[in-house]
Amino acid sequence: MAFWFLLLLVLGLATYLIVERSVARITRTPVWLLWLVLMIPAFILSTWTLKYGLKVPPPTAIIIWPSIICLFLYWSLFHWGRRNLVEKQSATTLPPTNLPSVQSEPIRPIAKVEETQLRNCFPWSVYYIQNIEYRPQAVICRGQLRASSHTAYQQVKANIETQFGDRFLLIFQEGLNNQPFFVLVPNTQLARQSENRDKEKLTHPGIALLLLLMTLITTTIAGIKFAGIDVKSLENNFTLALKGLPYALGLISILGIHELGHYLTARFYKIRATLPYFIPVPFFLGTFGAFIQMRSPTPNRKALFDISIAGPIAGFIVTLPLLLWGLAHSEVVSMRVEPDAINPKALDPKYSLLLALLAKLALGSQLKLNSAIDLHPIAIAGFLGLIVTALNLIPVGQLDGGHIVHAMFGQRTAMIIGQISRFLLLLLSLIKGEFWIWTIIVFFFIPIIDEPALNDVTGLDNRRDLLGLLTLGLLVLIVIPLPQFFARLLFS
Repeated sequence: MAFWFLLLLVLGLATYLIVERSVARITRTPVWLLWLVLMIPAFILSTWTLKYGLKVPPPTAIIIWPSIICLFLYWSLFHWGRRNLVEKQSATTLPPTNLPSVQSEPIRPIAKVEETQLRNCFPWSVYYIQNIEYRPQAVICRGQLRASSHTAYQQVKANIETQFGDRFLLIFQEGLNNQPFFVLVPNTQLARQSENRDKEKLTHPGIALLLLLMTLITTTIAGIKFAGIDVKSLENNFTLALKGLPYALGLISILGIHELGHYLTARFYKIRATLPYFIPVPFFLGTFGAFIQMRSPTPNRKALFDISIAGPIAGFIVTLPLLLWGLAHSEVVSMRVEPDAINPKALDPKYSLLLALLAKLALGSQLKLNSAIDLHPIAIAGFLGLIVTALNLIPVGQLDGGHIVHAMFGQRTAMIIGQISRFLLLLLSLIKGEFWIWTIIVFFFIPIIDEPALNDVTGLDNRRDLLGLLTLGLLVLIVIPLPQFFARLLFS
């Protein structure tokens, strides 16, 4: 019981810090009030535990309904405070007449004589410019949008390039008052980068290949362990290493095709990107995944969406048949003890709603309510593929899911969704302890703010919005455990 309250204290402190750092500057609603609303479900669960103990699980309604109500209340309070902040920022105040006015010369990325040229880049019929703010590293142009956001960005961008060449990078963003504004960011190295682009070696194929081979070795060693073979026995019979290849090849295929989905889509949009780099580790699963680096800015939210969603979809398409085949060749065992989530010898099929459905499809009537699965090595790789897909789809910051909600709803709304997702993940980790590793990764290693696209105002079409919602639904299917009611129907 003491551990539970210590956990609640850590949850409370972490939630308060997240709220304070994420939304304190963009809403006037008190941080303590937003924190209190978010903590109500945790307080309710703690009260239940105090009264009935850890052995009596709370009803589903006590978990779901307070969470839904509190999230709606949090959203309403946040927007109420944001409207007040916008009104405050929009109000003009005159300086006291009894004080001398001291005006310092602002730092201008452009000369005074160039301001007329800058204003001429904004046709009144497209974007009626009202105010220009000079910052040391940017020029902010605020006004009224009078055409479609796509048309406005393209025309202003063409005008800026005509007047100033490659001196500026043009960014189009939404303001707190929902009025889009332009930002000109000086880029003095752009010309030099353009001259050296052909000479610059973007990807090092030798390093990528070496990391791939090292990852093949480390995942093969992990696969040997999953197959129940002592690694030391390889000294007498090296052919036993072949037992680790199914897991290694399966996992590398899932991770590699996930990153190739990102890479090929980025190349389609003419964004410079590296080949996938694998991360080998000589313990645990044999790898910490793979990644690519993009060296060009994302042009718009459409490109951001397509690049971000291509990886999880490509990875899942490979994961699904591998997992089904692996499950069909796995052994059904009795669940004598509480299984570990990543225990290949006793995986609870009720761990995930999607996993339960796939296990039932592959194993049929062999599965009973108290059954566990001794996973085939390829099934282990497929199960990890589900975990990788779910982790990447969490709608926070610079994860694929964060990029997707950014592209669908805009940067500011994506920050709110990311904040709520972090809280839900914390809540889920209180219910299922294995989610703590996810919580630590999302809290301490994933920034809450995603970088904007150059045209960060123009939204998506209905087809992409629907695909994004379906993909986020896949995250729910992977993460949500199979309810007991459905488990009795499915495995009876």
